[in-house]
Amino acid sequence: MSGSSIPAAAGEERPLLDVHAFATPNSVKVPIALEELGLPYTLHGVNVRQGAQKTPEFLALNPNGKVPVLVDRTVEDGPFVLTESAAILVYLAEKTGRLLPGGGVARARVFEQLFFHASGLSPAFGQSGFFQRFAAEPQPIAIERFSGEAKRTLGVLDGVLANRPFVAGEAFTIADIAHFGWLWRRAFAGVSFDDTPNVARWYEAIAARPAVRRGIARVEALVPQG
Repeated sequence: MSGSSIPAAAGEERPLLDVHAFATPNSVKVPIALEELGLPYTLHGVNVRQGAQKTPEFLALNPNGKVPVLVDRTVEDGPFVLTESAAILVYLAEKTGRLLPGGGVARARVFEQLFFHASGLSPAFGQSGFFQRFAAEPQPIAIERFSGEAKRTLGVLDGVLANRPFVAGEAFTIADIAHFGWLWRRAFAGVSFDDTPNVARWYEAIAARPAVRRGIARVEALVPQG
């Protein structure tokens, strides 16, 4: 796999979970979840800035050419390869019985936020950043559309967090991890927390969690220096 990986120490067995990722909003979610769950993993760098996600080797793992990708070698008749960050979060939570309620209203609230993130906040943030930074020619209507949508969805989340400490209720879940990924990279989308104090409060609390800090540090270490 193109990029770098962090090998096991001498005398240690290689972890049976592999994560192919980079320092992107969607990638960071998976190491954060694994750190929260205490699951050992090997992190492989896929430098999307250099097009490593389009190589035949990577496309054999994910034909969609996107990070992150999880490879689970604990599965019978495996390895099991899984793409899409939200699907990976659900899989890891169900695998461990943590960060996702077992049923009922509490579980439904987590999925409500996961789907809101995947269908609303995440694409709005991504498109806002793209048209502001990478469009070959200025596209005012696209910038206005997606920048406005990014701010609108952030406002929706602020309203949710006005009445609860975490996005799905009283407990930290994979829904918080999902939202955190793009809010960690909010500057790319040209978004701030100036008008969303509840999101700002929530973000600071999540960013201070030791496992979250470890996950961020690991993906940031994948970015070549110099």
